[in-house]
Amino acid sequence: MPCIGIFTISSISFAKKLVVDPPFKLQKFDLQLFAGEKTEEATPKHKEEARKKGQVAKSVEINTAFIILAAFFALKLIGPYIYSELLGFMRLTFSNLSTADFTMQSIYVIFLNIGLVLLKTMLPIMVILFFSSLIVNFLQVGFLFSWEPIMPQLNRINPLSGFGRLFSKRSLEELFKALFKVCIISYFIYRFIIKETIQMPALITAELSEAMAFTSVLTLDLAFQVGAVILVMAAMDYFYQWWEHKQSLKMSKEDIKQEYKQTEGNPELKGKIKERQRAMAMRRMMQEIPKADVIVTNPTHFAVALKYDKSLVAPILLAKGQDFIAERIKETAREHRIAVVENKPLARALYKSVDIGKSIPADLYQAVAEVLAYVYRLKKR
Repeated sequence: MPCIGIFTISSISFAKKLVVDPPFKLQKFDLQLFAGEKTEEATPKHKEEARKKGQVAKSVEINTAFIILAAFFALKLIGPYIYSELLGFMRLTFSNLSTADFTMQSIYVIFLNIGLVLLKTMLPIMVILFFSSLIVNFLQVGFLFSWEPIMPQLNRINPLSGFGRLFSKRSLEELFKALFKVCIISYFIYRFIIKETIQMPALITAELSEAMAFTSVLTLDLAFQVGAVILVMAAMDYFYQWWEHKQSLKMSKEDIKQEYKQTEGNPELKGKIKERQRAMAMRRMMQEIPKADVIVTNPTHFAVALKYDKSLVAPILLAKGQDFIAERIKETAREHRIAVVENKPLARALYKSVDIGKSIPADLYQAVAEVLAYVYRLKKR
């Protein structure tokens, strides 16, 4: 039993010592350390500034996919026209080579004809590709024109910055996407070639026109399949680019505060301006009280100063106040010997429904007229 008592006393003293002087101390975290974390969604102003700088969610893969599909669709559409133009030019040129004299004039005509044929055959394709590129870019980012991305910057020619960009996270992501794209496209090309290999030996005995027609059909089929694969990967890349752009525009709480100060002004300064405006309005209101005919009170909580003369359509409210301001109004009225009338319902109704400098509403005419009549009777006495 004595041992148990000693053990109990020792346990109690040890527990007290732990409470008074603990062997470990709880760490105090300063929440301001996390104020710089970009956890908040970007504000409309921040998004607009980023857009003006050319920072928008855009996928280059979508442009590539649509341009490839548009190019081969144009070839399929106007391929017969291109074939006939080139065939006619070659027939005309080679048939005249044996009889033509090679002079500067004839060589000039030959090169001029070559240029015209290339213009007639390639211009439609170039126009289709140009407008396809414009339409795809417009659908992605809308109408946007910015000089910011092409403006010269010193950090772009800095070797250290370039080396850092070369091994940055962005570069590694682009490398991974390029390798993934090459592997996928190579796989689909391999499958297509294996599938069509059976028909290729027949080209040995086929006519030239038949071989060219078969080759063109084969090439267009392969191009459309590859374009469809690139288009699917481009759609995935676009959503990734949109998510990454959204993450890059995130702001910290401190950034939002700074933007609010720049947009709306410093809250402390705005508070001081409003305080001064209230003080100036109070001084103007107190200066109007001596012109009043009567002060209607609650009597302790509200005070309203009214004025009426024949030039006015209805009585106007010169001043009003509650509690401390009401006491100030009554003191000023006593100093200038203005009648103070106690009417609780009327004082409360005027305070809540009429602004300073405005006429009283029609539903209060009778009550105010009775008060003014009472005041005029007092003045005559």
